[in-house]
Amino acid sequence: MKYLSNVVTLELFPDKCVGCGMCVDVCPHGVFEVKDGKAAITDRDKCMECGGCAGNCAYEAIKVDKGVGCATALISAMITGGEPNCDCGGGSGKSGCC
Repeated sequence: MKYLSNVVTLELFPDKCVGCGMCVDVCPHGVFEVKDGKAAITDRDKCMECGGCAGNCAYEAIKVDKGVGCATALISAMITGGEPNCDCGGGSGKSGCC
């Protein structure tokens, strides 16, 4: 499942990666693969910013702002039945998502 394009906070630092594959094991959406001995992102837009990858990476090769952004807003809206609001309005008083 993809949420929105080009909004996720996910970052991968290949120079810190040792290719252990933990990110592949814990990611619920298959965002990672190990390729040529290092983790690689297959599709950033599949990331739901759960933080499992970063929280389980012993080498700090992954950074993601867990529980923020548009994916969280969309999931919350589906659960509560309300409108998505990820505060992307930049303080302009706009609600909505991106």
